[in-house]
Amino acid sequence: MTSTWLTPFQYEYMLTAMWTCTLIGAVCGLLSGFITLKGWSLMGDALSHAVVPGVALAYLAGLPFAVGAFTSGLLAAAAMAFVRMKTPVREDAVIGIVFTSFFALGILLISIFPSRVALKTIIFGNIMGISPGDILQVVIVSIICLLIIALKWRDLLLFCFDPNQARTLGLPVGFLHVLLLLLLSATAVAALQAVGAILVIAVLVTPGATAYLLTDRFGVMLLLGSAIGAVTAFIGAYASYFVNGETGGCIVTLQTLVFLAALVFAPKHGLLAGRRARRRSCLVKQASP
Repeated sequence: MTSTWLTPFQYEYMLTAMWTCTLIGAVCGLLSGFITLKGWSLMGDALSHAVVPGVALAYLAGLPFAVGAFTSGLLAAAAMAFVRMKTPVREDAVIGIVFTSFFALGILLISIFPSRVALKTIIFGNIMGISPGDILQVVIVSIICLLIIALKWRDLLLFCFDPNQARTLGLPVGFLHVLLLLLLSATAVAALQAVGAILVIAVLVTPGATAYLLTDRFGVMLLLGSAIGAVTAFIGAYASYFVNGETGGCIVTLQTLVFLAALVFAPKHGLLAGRRARRRSCLVKQASP
């Protein structure tokens, strides 16, 4: 029985998938705290879909997928910023228009060149068949993101929490805004191989949202989010061998279950804790003269 549970560790492709997913999950979970604090979930969804045409063009041109995806994400972010500054249209509408347009362009390219573009890889990811070159791209992107966050996390924290105060203190708010967009785009590119374009937003938001329920300290929240992302990514990749399912689906489903557990049982912000607090409040009111 024990040997059965160890079977995935006997295959090189499974070992590669598990450690790569763990790295991606850790980076996404770390960035997830900033996205949750900033309220950029919709922005993350937009960029994760906006990379699709870039990936399709990269496949057609024979270029590394990360080049096309990152370029497409930056163009989408620039387009959103331009339309937002030049028109009175609300930001959520601008994001919806731009990311659906980019996603539609990607679907169009895939439909025109179905034999030359790996549709399943773009939509669902392909961590089990990831090439050495793609692994190198993921590692480089992940290391760069980790280094930048390690150096700038305090500035990014203040920018996400209160941009006006950050500006008052002399921080380069415009630069931090662009930096966070770049980190978000780069992380979405890295996660694309593991979970695909559709589920990227889940791994970029769920770990941070879960950590947000478990602590009020941002530093702890970052570490918790990264740990949740890494552990669930590893277990999800491992479990996908036994359920014979998509790795991305396993990872996101597991992260959702962890979030639901935190939602119910979190010691301070969970539903049960809220019920206990309301009950104590009612008892205090009844006991008071």
